[in-house]
This record gives sequence, structure tokens and C-alpha cells, in this order.
Amino acid sequence: MSPQYPKDWLVYGRIFNIFGERFLGNGLVTVCDHEHWHKQRKIMDPAFSRTYLIGLMETFNEKAEELMEKLEEKADGKKEFSMLTMMNRVTMDIIAKVAFGLELNALSDDQTPFPHAVTRVLEGITKARIPFMQYIPGKQKLVKEVKESVRLLRRVGKECLDQRREAIRNGKEATVDILTQILKGDALEEIRDDENIVDNFVTFFVAGHETTANQLSFTVMALAQHPEILERVQAEVDEVLGAKRDIDYEDLGKLTYLSQVLKESLRLYPPVPGTIRRLEKEHIIEGVRIPANTALVFSTYIMGRMERYFKDPLTFNPDRFSKDAPKPYYCYFPFSLGPRSCIGQVFAQMEAKVVMAKLLQRFEFELVPGQSFKLLDAGTIRPLDGVMCKLKPR
Repeated sequence: MSPQYPKDWLVYGRIFNIFGERFLGNGLVTVCDHEHWHKQRKIMDPAFSRTYLIGLMETFNEKAEELMEKLEEKADGKKEFSMLTMMNRVTMDIIAKVAFGLELNALSDDQTPFPHAVTRVLEGITKARIPFMQYIPGKQKLVKEVKESVRLLRRVGKECLDQRREAIRNGKEATVDILTQILKGDALEEIRDDENIVDNFVTFFVAGHETTANQLSFTVMALAQHPEILERVQAEVDEVLGAKRDIDYEDLGKLTYLSQVLKESLRLYPPVPGTIRRLEKEHIIEGVRIPANTALVFSTYIMGRMERYFKDPLTFNPDRFSKDAPKPYYCYFPFSLGPRSCIGQVFAQMEAKVVMAKLLQRFEFELVPGQSFKLLDAGTIRPLDGVMCKLKPR
């Protein structure tokens, strides 16, 4: 999508703050000014280079292995648990460590406030669409919790930045991670503004785990509903990995059917359903006049479910993404398109592959009966019932 069509400030401005508390501010996702965005993106790019991403495999393996240990405690074939909860915790641990050098231990610490804070903030995004929400009787408790959650995330971001600055002042070598790049960008500014820095901390912290957790949970749900596809992808994992515990970067390229499964999951269940652009000038598209200053919604969720673009669109079929299948141009964009496509898409799919491959290698899973399998719009699209599962060791 061309930069001449900016993000709609009327929409993205709603998550600049929530109920009067600054949330994502001018972070990479929400900033509408192209020059400001371009400067930020250029600074962030080194933290998503191929060399850096390959170096993250150790952390991906380490945190995914911690998840497997937690799942082993539940794998008696009887214990019911939310796969979404577990995926949220592991992806939160991963992004905290690789992006900011934080050890949150969300998997092992049930009392950590961060998963609840992110859930509350995302709920706040959806509720803030309702006019005068904070003044509706009975909603004050929710509004208060949302504001407290935003403050928590921003306070931790500020503390993290201060600690990294202090370490650099004391001569410690800075890791080339997202936090380092945020600080480099700040150093280039004529006027230094910690609020803008914290904007990107919160942006990467929230967007860097929530969406991948949803994708992984939907993938588990879809595979459990399609045992023949589950059997095929497990066979591929067994062939590529065997019994080895640490997954190498080279292994990821060999897991081609798993890639197809993850892509098909994103087609039917994209955590970010689309994007919005504003046409500042009048356009005529295929005979339809679109007035100036019109907001256009591009929905990968809707287009991914249209017969016009995908045969039997509601059928989960990973072969749509085989190397011989026609490429779904401009109708499949779970990470958006163009210059403002998601900077972390390769990171996210490497992470998803490692976690999913280990899960398939180690466990058989089934869905607890009675779930609705409906979708919940909670800032991102997530499974309403949390994908309740039972596990058995393979």
C-alpha cells in the first residue's frame, strides 16, 4: 500500500490513548505521518535483519522448551486447559527477552500482572469505540482497570529504558535488539522525548506477542478439527526433527507443510483483520467515485473468506499455499502490504514454527467438547473460548 495513502488518523488516533491515558502514541503501528514513520522504520530495521533473527533461535528454543515442560505437567489426557493462555505466556516471555532483555517468566509465574494487563488494554481498545464509555454507569471499574494496565505497561517501559541507558553509560556493550534501536533513534532527535520512546516499547510488547499467540491457538484448534492434516504435519515434523530437542534455523526451511498450515490459519483467522487508509483526494476506482477524505477499509479477514478469491473458502486447506498453487495476490495480507507491512512478520513466523514444531513433536491434543469456536474481537481477533484442550504425550 502506497505511502501516499496514509493511515486514517481518526481511527489510529483512538489508540494513541485510551480513556485519556497515552497508550501506543506515535509508535510504529499508529503513527500516521509518513516521514515520522519512515524515520522510525529505518532505525528499527537492523533489529529484524536475517543475521539478528538467526541469532534468536536459541531464545526461541529455550522459551518453547519451557512451554513444553509446563505442558508435560498437564499431559495426562484428562486435564483441561486454555491453549490461548499458554501461548500468550510463552510469546510474552519471548518478546520480552529478545526485544528488551527482560526475563518476565510469565510461564512459571502465575501472579505476573502482564498477561492480565495486556488483555485489559486490548479490551479497552474495543470498548473505547463506544461513545462516552467512561461515563456509562457500571463501566467505571473496567475503565479504571484499563487505565491502570496502560500505566503499568508504560511504567515498565520507562524503567527498562532507564536501566539500558545506565548500562550503556557504564560501558556495557549494547545488544542489537529493539530496545537498542529505539534508543539510537532517540539519540538522533533534536528534542528527546521519553514518551515517544515508551510508545514503541508498548507497541512491540503488545503487538509482538498477542498476535502470534492468537495464531498459534487458532492453528491448534484447526489441526484438532482436521485429524488428517494433523497427521500429515506431524509426519513432516518427525521426518525433519526426529527426536532432537533444539531446532536449527536450517530446519525451519524444511518444514514446508507446517508453513502452509500456519499460512492457512492466518487466512481463516487473521489476528489483525485488516488495515485502514485515507484517500486525501477524490478517486474513481472501476467507475465508483470515492470522495476526498474517505477512509477505506481493507479486510484480509473478509477477503480470505470470499469464494471469489479462494475456492471453498471456509474449508481449512493448507494446500492452498503449496509451491505449485496460484499465489493469492492482494487478497491475503495478514501482515498488511507495502512499505507499512509488519516489520516483525519473519520474526513472528520463525517463532510460531519453533513453538508449533515442538508441540507437534511431543504431544497429541484434542479439543474439549462444548466449545463454540466463535471469534472474539478484542483489539485483535482471538478464539472466544480460549481453545480448551487435553494433551497426551506422543
